[in-house]
Amino acid sequence: MTDTERQTIQARTTRNTPDTAADAVAPPIESVPAYAADPGDHEALLDDFLTENGDWEKYRTFSDDTTHVIHESQTLRIQLLHEADPRDDACTVAAYVTPVSDRMWHLTLTANTPAGLLNSLLISLAHGEWDTRLDSPITEKSVAQVAHPLTDAGWTPTTQGRWLHWKSAQGDAGLTLDAFAAKDPNASLTSWTIWAGDHPDRPTWAINASTYTPAGLLADLAEELAHGIGTRQTSPQQPAKHISQIRTALPPRTAETSHRR
Repeated sequence: MTDTERQTIQARTTRNTPDTAADAVAPPIESVPAYAADPGDHEALLDDFLTENGDWEKYRTFSDDTTHVIHESQTLRIQLLHEADPRDDACTVAAYVTPVSDRMWHLTLTANTPAGLLNSLLISLAHGEWDTRLDSPITEKSVAQVAHPLTDAGWTPTTQGRWLHWKSAQGDAGLTLDAFAAKDPNASLTSWTIWAGDHPDRPTWAINASTYTPAGLLADLAEELAHGIGTRQTSPQQPAKHISQIRTALPPRTAETSHRR
């Protein structure tokens, strides 16, 4: 055979041979509730958020282990730690009445919080759900607003001492309100916790929010918690279900969404 004939046969063989090594390594992906999904790439989500929203600017610290994203008003700031332990706080959102005032409210997410929850938070921030005007802390009306997506999904509230819980039917995710912290004048206390795992005291991941965190923002997170869908890698022995990708683009605000908020 000529050199050309050998090269032709080799090319055909290479093109038609399956990449068995890659197929063996790549785990199947299944569709799961948003709260059971993989964390995904938080830094990539934040970069997408910055691309879509020109009124935010990104800063890096001297040690290069933290990224700060600041709104042009200087009254809302996001901090992301790049190497946080999975169950430690990796992302913090803090709001201020003025650029030099004390912090009005804050919210934290652990490093293994599913990407869908972080994406929902970023969409809410892009739509302006972070009013820093001094309102009443937590009222029956605001509690009902936050919990509505959960009760709509059939998550029944239960009371345990000072805590009010809304849990999924399987008991593997929920929203918790600390009634004691909600009545305390100290606005920096954690009143709300969104979580998933075996128990709210030992969550796989958690989002903690202070008393003055806007009810509309928390309601958006509750909506994603109760009705959102994400993806999770499974072991090769488990069959993969239908794949559903998490939406990262900012959707247009609809009349129904505006009414809910």
